[in-house]
Amino acid sequence: METQSQMSSADIAHRLIVGDCEKMHEIEDESVNLIITSPPYFNAPFDYSGVYSDYKHYLSVMTKIAHEMYRVLQYGRILVLNIDDMLVDGVKYPITADLTHIMTSVGFRYRDKITWKKPDGYLRISKRSGVLLQNPYPMYFYPDNLLESLLIFQKDKFDYSSITKDIKEVSRIDTDSFKSEKWYSSLWEITNVLPNAKLEKGIAAFPEEIPKRFIILFSYKGETILDPFVGSGTTMKAAKDLGRKSIGIEINPDLEGIVRQKCGFIGSNEFDLHVIRRGEDNYVRNNSNNNRN
Repeated sequence: METQSQMSSADIAHRLIVGDCEKMHEIEDESVNLIITSPPYFNAPFDYSGVYSDYKHYLSVMTKIAHEMYRVLQYGRILVLNIDDMLVDGVKYPITADLTHIMTSVGFRYRDKITWKKPDGYLRISKRSGVLLQNPYPMYFYPDNLLESLLIFQKDKFDYSSITKDIKEVSRIDTDSFKSEKWYSSLWEITNVLPNAKLEKGIAAFPEEIPKRFIILFSYKGETILDPFVGSGTTMKAAKDLGRKSIGIEINPDLEGIVRQKCGFIGSNEFDLHVIRRGEDNYVRNNSNNNRN
């Protein structure tokens, strides 16, 4: 087991911290170049159900994590949150608005929003939207959601002159894909992870295409990408495949093996991953039967 002291990222390509991301003491100040993550959706049935005592507690935890993300992110760099509002026990919680307020209150600048649209075939009339079919009158309408938010924040302004010409060239973006796949749009149509996907069973994972695009658009080769809610390791895999370093934080120790398998940190490549196991009490596993990312 590694110690809890800070460690330099200079010689370590990929790190997995098994512990609570409210504390990121292993990560040095301003040592991360891009953060991409999908936080829990407040007691969603698929997402740490029952872990937070109430919505105020959830927002308090997210505020602590926001401060840590601000601390470790370099000036000028980007934070991306995949999040959306959540219906729990008949109450709709404005998570998108509240997390935007939290991020800006700790110092981030709100830069943009992209809407992720899942395929039309992904959605069916549910018990919620079907209320109107049973009661075809005004005031019975409740829509089902086919969209999620990709919120983009920035820590101050980026110094474009800080990147050498050589690094810019090896990180050049494929503009043909940028145009043909409509990355330029504020609406991204991306297929969701299928429920029966082998490595995502029981995990609310986002598709690899999401971190892939943001890593290409907002980081350079060799830089470090952080996902504080790394789950099955989707962001780490995308970073590794794109020639970046990565740091993942995951509170559930049961997912370490999934991260290793997904990212290829097994067999001859297992030593490419540096794991820090804090040995904290796993309140997620103790209080919930569901995992994330």
